[in-house]
Amino acid sequence: MQTTEVTEETWDRLLAVAHGGKNLVADFATMGAIYAPIAAAKGSFVLAQVGQSLDGRIATLAGDARDVSGPDGLTHLHRCRALVDAVIVGVSTVIADDPRLSVRLVKGDDPVRVIVDCHGQLDGNESLFHDHGAPVLVFQSTDAPQKTLANATVIRLPSEACGLNTGMMLQALAERGLHRILVEGGARTIARFLEAGHVDRLHVSISPIIIGSGPSGINLSPIQRLCEAQRPATTVYSLGSDVLFDCCFERKPFSSLQGDGGQCDKVRVADLA
Repeated sequence: MQTTEVTEETWDRLLAVAHGGKNLVADFATMGAIYAPIAAAKGSFVLAQVGQSLDGRIATLAGDARDVSGPDGLTHLHRCRALVDAVIVGVSTVIADDPRLSVRLVKGDDPVRVIVDCHGQLDGNESLFHDHGAPVLVFQSTDAPQKTLANATVIRLPSEACGLNTGMMLQALAERGLHRILVEGGARTIARFLEAGHVDRLHVSISPIIIGSGPSGINLSPIQRLCEAQRPATTVYSLGSDVLFDCCFERKPFSSLQGDGGQCDKVRVADLA
């Protein structure tokens, strides 16, 4: 298991690289090996992140997800937010958690906030529409009822049998200059991007608690045999309070985007529940 220490100087350098500064030096150890691939990514890059318990849960059956991640796991999440252009969450996450999706625990700029609300469930009263924070984009199906959402831009896309096309969403974000993307949740949203092959890196942050029941962190289509569950090239880090599995994928290209993000073998992962 590796450890990583991100000093204030290191973090300033990572932020500078992520936002158009000089290129990284080769010594990733001094730059924070977890974060250097995100900051230095060229073209389109997609990171999926999930924080879960030892038994693979992200909340209780009642929906309480507060404090699943330890303090260092939360700091890691906020660092990831600060290094990307936009963060994506599904509508269920917004309804259940009313998240701010800010970087309040670390230095850096808040990413653009993107909500996947295929059927138009949001009513506009959610906090992120009124908190004067980073811009909000909402993806909806062209079949969803049209609503006015204050302080947000609604992007309507044709829906497929299982929802909105992840490639079309990434293309729409790229057209707005948003190339480094964090897919933060929930489990179904992360699974959609993984199964479409549109993830470069997957971060699974595990906190030493046992919840016992509740929703799992990643829900992919079922497999029959373990030999079907390919294993990504993975590096394990100690964050302090949590343990991080940094998993590398080779992402499928979508539309005209041919990002340089993934450099590892294409894999599928089984449900971690």
